[in-house]
Amino acid sequence: MDLGIANRRALVLGASRGLGAASARALLAEGATVIAAARTEARTQEWIDALPDDQRKRARALPLDLADRASVDRLADAVLAEGGVDILVNNSGGPPPGTARDATLEQWTQQFAMMAGHLFHLTQRLLPPMEERGWGRIVTIGSSGIEQPIPNLGLSNGIRAAILGWSKTLSNEVAAKGITVNMVLPGRIQTERIGELDGANAKRLGKTQDEIAASAKAAIPAGRYGEPEEFGDAVAFLASERARYITGVKLRVDGGQTKSV
Repeated sequence: MDLGIANRRALVLGASRGLGAASARALLAEGATVIAAARTEARTQEWIDALPDDQRKRARALPLDLADRASVDRLADAVLAEGGVDILVNNSGGPPPGTARDATLEQWTQQFAMMAGHLFHLTQRLLPPMEERGWGRIVTIGSSGIEQPIPNLGLSNGIRAAILGWSKTLSNEVAAKGITVNMVLPGRIQTERIGELDGANAKRLGKTQDEIAASAKAAIPAGRYGEPEEFGDAVAFLASERARYITGVKLRVDGGQTKSV
């Protein structure tokens, strides 16, 4: 299926590794031009350099620190100076594990700014060129914890739920202008982040990381962790011309792990 996004311009956040990098690569494979933004610009450049020639020419790494409002605005200024983008993939990474009961006010405010507030601000700045062209795709990477809270991820569960409310509200506001706004909710995708979380749970529960992973896989109907490429393909579809009548949704990519209907 031709997704109809060849030559579209995309900005993918948190693109140095994991789900962000997988999403950027999926868009490049469909012919889009991609700006891959992350704190570790050199690390992003590593996977760009490993791409096939035709894709490497359409990819560029730019610095972004979502914890720093000035960094967010510098990226927005640079992108807008080139006419903006057609596709925005919001990805803020995840906060440290811990319980909601023990999270401090400082943690809530700092993590909210990085994971949510600065994403809202960047999206707002990049919307006008999409509105002028009458075409745009905003895809925000969330978490299955939005629908089924994940133990020991209190900050993530709470803040990402706020992002869901924002995403749905914005989708209604811009739908008539040819812009779709959706979320993709990953379950346990085989990334470094999942390895880190499994390691933290192993330490907390006094088990090995392999035992934690085996237990997690046993609770997934598919019986395994997802591959980053499988997640990236879902993002690329929602960012496509083919998905033009899909907006305001949250798409699970979790192998059936979420038990609710």
